[in-house]
Amino acid sequence: MTVTQQSSTKEGILQHLLKQGQGTAHELAEVLGISPQAIRRHLKDLQEEGCIEYRVDREEKQGDRQATGRPQYLYQLSRKGRDRFGNSHAEFAVSLLNTLAETVGRDRVSFILQKQWQRKTMDYRDRLKSGSLRDRVAALVELRKAEGYMAEWYPVDSDISDNRFMLTEHNCPISDVAESFPTVCGHELEMFATLLPDCHVKRTHWMIDGQHRCGYLIEAVSSDRYVVNG
Repeated sequence: MTVTQQSSTKEGILQHLLKQGQGTAHELAEVLGISPQAIRRHLKDLQEEGCIEYRVDREEKQGDRQATGRPQYLYQLSRKGRDRFGNSHAEFAVSLLNTLAETVGRDRVSFILQKQWQRKTMDYRDRLKSGSLRDRVAALVELRKAEGYMAEWYPVDSDISDNRFMLTEHNCPISDVAESFPTVCGHELEMFATLLPDCHVKRTHWMIDGQHRCGYLIEAVSSDRYVVNG
């Protein structure tokens, strides 16, 4: 295997763990189409690089509540591994905001962050395509992907009426900022609600709560199909 192939395989491992939250060597081997032995070598390298970590989970025997089966290694991204997906400037941003908080107070910083999200909302609104809810959700996801959020969307329960969608973000370029100033997550939710005024937008998953993604349920306020004119 060439160096380029090795790098590509490692990147595939990291992206899979980013999206799924965790995975076993066997699962990764099936997804990437290589042998479990080869996957374990890559996992060892990534662990030595500090990009992944693992926990041991014992399989339960059928009918036995005690975990007495063989151990199963569940791999997940470390903080360093997540930082490979667009968090390179996070340390500076957090340091700057902390300095501002010490200078003008946290309340003032929160106000500044709110104004920043209002500006982002206006920018998104100018760039968001008009049309059905499906079209607008798809366009919103493209905007988020361009900013490094590794976003995706899909209809809920294969809803053919185009009334309910999930928007999922597997990476958060501002996660460090959100940990120190969690109000930015509230501003993000407000932004989605403002951009989709004919919908209820509800957060279903949150990285700040220790989950491996942020998720939003977008649901039209009625069963009618909305079309927004540009």
